[in-house]
Amino acid sequence: MAGPVKYVKEVVKEGKRVRWPKREQLIPAIVVVISISVFAAIFLSLEDYTAGSLIQQIKAAFGK
Repeated sequence: MAGPVKYVKEVVKEGKRVRWPKREQLIPAIVVVISISVFAAIFLSLEDYTAGSLIQQIKAAFGK
């Protein structure tokens, strides 16, 4: 059997052994992940904007 074909068959075989979460567990987990991702994106965007503004003020204070 070829290498990539064997690999794909093993991945499918392992995927069948996994205990996948039920919908009742999956939906809240997805909501938590999306909420944390949105919060992190907003926080990092504000932090980036603030740092950029601070750097511009420092440049302006000390000349070019």
